[in-house]
Amino acid sequence: MQNTQQQCTKCVMDTTDPDIRFDAQGVCNYCLEAAIVLPKMKFTAEQEQENLAKIKQMVHSDANKYDCVIGLSGGVDSSYVALLAHKLGLKALCVHFDNGWNSEIAVSNIKKIVQKCNYDLATYVIDWPEFKDLQRSFFKAGVVDIEMLTDHAIMATMFQLRKKYKLKYILSGSNYVTEHGMPLKWIWRKQDLTNIRDIQSKFGTKKIKNFPTMNSVKFQLSKLFGLGGTYIEILNGVNYSKVDAMEALKREFGWEYYGGKHYESVFTKFYQAYILPTKFKFDKRKVHLSAQIRNGEITRDEALQELAKDIYDPIQLKNDRQYVLKKLGFSEEEFGAMMAAPPKQHLDYASDEWIFNIWRKLKGKKNA
Repeated sequence: MQNTQQQCTKCVMDTTDPDIRFDAQGVCNYCLEAAIVLPKMKFTAEQEQENLAKIKQMVHSDANKYDCVIGLSGGVDSSYVALLAHKLGLKALCVHFDNGWNSEIAVSNIKKIVQKCNYDLATYVIDWPEFKDLQRSFFKAGVVDIEMLTDHAIMATMFQLRKKYKLKYILSGSNYVTEHGMPLKWIWRKQDLTNIRDIQSKFGTKKIKNFPTMNSVKFQLSKLFGLGGTYIEILNGVNYSKVDAMEALKREFGWEYYGGKHYESVFTKFYQAYILPTKFKFDKRKVHLSAQIRNGEITRDEALQELAKDIYDPIQLKNDRQYVLKKLGFSEEEFGAMMAAPPKQHLDYASDEWIFNIWRKLKGKKNA
C-alpha cells in the first residue's frame, strides 16, 4: 500500500514522508536532529527536581485561587502534567474541550484525575451542529489536517479561559520526546483561520459563529508580547517516557490506556488509523514509534513488529466507521466518494501562510 523504497536504519520512518532525507549510513534527518536535541532532555534526579522546583516557584501564588490552567484530554501527556502539578502542590484549573468525540475511557480518566487531585474542572462544550458542519466541510475539501479544527479551537478556548480566570500560566502537555519528527506534509499549521474560513465558505452550510477562533496575527502578537499567557512545557523538564508515565498514571489514578496516541478521541482514532493511511497513505504510528525508539523506550524490532499488526481491529473499524458516518451525517456512497477522490493541499484554498512567510523572513528562518 505504501511506498517504502527506503526506511531509516535507526527508526521506522520511510519515504512515505516525501521530505525525508538520509545520510550515507541511511539514517534519517529526524534521527539526526533528535541525536542533538534529546540529550539535552536527559536529567539527573537532582536536575529534574531542580527543574520542577523552579516551575513551582514561578507558578505558585498564595494570592490566587488557581496557580495555572491545564488542558486535560484524558490522554497520557495531559494526564501526566496534572499528576506532576498535583505532586508539586500547585492549584490547577483543569480545562476540558468537549468536541463531541470523547471516548468513555477519556471521560473516566478525567473524572478520576480531578477527583484524586481535588482540582476544579471547566468543560467547554462545542456547538456541535456548527462543528459537525465544519468537519463535514474539511472532509469534502479533501485536505489532510481535519484535526486542525479541534486544535485551533482548543488554542482559542485556552486563550479565552485563561483570560477569563486571569491566569498567567498554562501547563502544557506539549513535549519534544513523544511529539518530534512529524513530517510537515502530514499536518497543517493550526492557526490558519483564513484556511478554515475559506473551506467552510466553499463546502459548509453554516456560518462560523460560535466556533472558537483566533487569527494568525492575534496569535503571533500574543506570542510576541506574552498576551496569551506563559506556556510551560513541563514535560520537557523531566525524563519523560510514555511507558513510565502510563504506569504512574495507572498507579496513582487507576487511569486506563485507550490504545494509541490521541486515541482518547473516537474521531482522532478513526482519522489516524483509517482516513490518513487509506486516503493519504500516511501512517502516524511510524512517527510515534520512531520517537519512542529514539528515546530508548522500545527497540526498532519491536516497532517493526507493531507496524506489522493491523492498524485497526476489523470489527472495531466497522463499528467506528458506522458511528462516525452516522454522527457526521454521511452516507456510505458519499463517504466512499470522498475517500476515493484525490487529496487536496491546504494551499489549494485561501490561507494566511503569507503572514507566516513574512514572519519567518523577518526572523531569518526561511525553513522554520
